[in-house]
Formats: sequence, C-alpha cells, structure tokens
Amino acid sequence: MVAFVPERNQSASLRRALAVLDHVRGHAGLSLTQLAEAVGLSKSTVLRLTAPLVEARLLERDRRTGAYRLGHGTLQLGQAYLATLDLRAVAAEESHRLMSEVRETVHLVVYDHPHVVYIDKVENETNVRMASRIGSRGPVHATAVGKAILAWQPEEALAGLALEPITKHTITHPDRLRAELTHIRRRGYAVDDRENEPEVRCVAAPIFNHNDAVVAAVSVSGLTSRITAARVRELGPLVAGAASRISRKLGRPTT
Repeated sequence: MVAFVPERNQSASLRRALAVLDHVRGHAGLSLTQLAEAVGLSKSTVLRLTAPLVEARLLERDRRTGAYRLGHGTLQLGQAYLATLDLRAVAAEESHRLMSEVRETVHLVVYDHPHVVYIDKVENETNVRMASRIGSRGPVHATAVGKAILAWQPEEALAGLALEPITKHTITHPDRLRAELTHIRRRGYAVDDRENEPEVRCVAAPIFNHNDAVVAAVSVSGLTSRITAARVRELGPLVAGAASRISRKLGRPTT
C-alpha cells in the first residue's frame, strides 16, 4: 500500500492521484467507471488526475477499451529503487558464493508484513528454475525466508496473522508456528518443507543490521529430489554462515 504523509504536508490532488495509482496496481485493467467508483471520485476528477500519470508513463490507457493499467514508468522506478538498495549490493557477493557452493537457487528477501518480498535471485542455470520473481511476494508463515524473519519479530507480529494453507504441509495452527519459531531461533535457520510449493524445499537464515535487528533473509531453494531431508541438515549451517557474513557487512555488532 502507498504510505501517506499527514494531510498538511501533502496536497489533496497528489494524495488522490496516488490513491488512483495504488488501486490500479492491484488490477490487470480498470475502466474509467470502475476506477472512479473504487476510489470514490467522479469520472471527470479521475480523468484529470490520471492525465499526468499517463504522460509520465506511470499509467497506461488502452486505446481500444479505455482500461487503465500500470505503465512502463513504474517498472523504471522499481528498477531504480532496486539499483540503489544497499542490501542487494552488500549481499551480492555472498549470494553468488553460496549458489556456487551449493549449486541451488539463492534468494534474498525483505519483510513487508504479512509477506516477504523477493529483491534478488541468483540461479544455478544447470538446474530447473524456480518460479519466484524479483518483486514478487510470499506468505511469511509458509516460506523459510518468512519464518526466518518472523522468528525474531515481537509477539505482536503473530497477532491476526492469517495462517492460510498454501499446501497440505503449511503450518496453520498458531501454537505450532510458535514452536517452530522457537526451534528456528535455537537452530539459527528455518526450513520450508513443501509448505509453499508441493515439490520444493527451502532453507533460510536471518540477516541482521547494525542495530542487531532482522531486516532480511537469505535462502537456498530447490526441488525435493535435490534437497532431501538429509541435505537440509547440511545446507542449514552453510546458509546461516552466509547470512552471518552479510550481517557483519551491514554492521551487526559482534558477540
């Protein structure tokens, strides 16, 4: 969602334009009428607000149907944001090193409750590619990266968390999830055993910043035929080691 600053610091028109842009973000295509009804504005107002967004290529309008969708400009903004995100640059060397060591796909994610957002991916080109995409989201309770982050969050982070089943292996009971998070803190890494995708296992570890707060997670993912239960125990310390080195580069205090 778009985060709005207090009204006294933001013009009404800009806030409305951002609301329009944010609503289009969640839909493949919206007509003028649908968009106006969704944001509670008149069609003439929506036309006025979208004109500069279309001009800036943040929105596109289909010439045949008139439907609105996100424009190429949003992709450029996203790419510019990722290019300046220090975490990706700091973690790049360790992510590639980890992939070379284990020959499986490595992911880097950040926390956006109740999801994780994939911000980098290093693939082993010789294996079957994972379906994940940079910029995509995953459920925090059903992914190893999500649980690795959640294990170091305050108890309030679990309150109201919808533990929806993604596969038949997804943890859906709060007490079981709490027990799992306790185990993760003791062990130092998390495991997704077919909880998000039926034939995929993932091993992840948390990344800490200079304030000793968990800000991200790094993981290794692969098909269950390659990442067996026995191999999970081998990968855990390797992933945790990579996460620890990234954390040190981010300035985590040594203990």
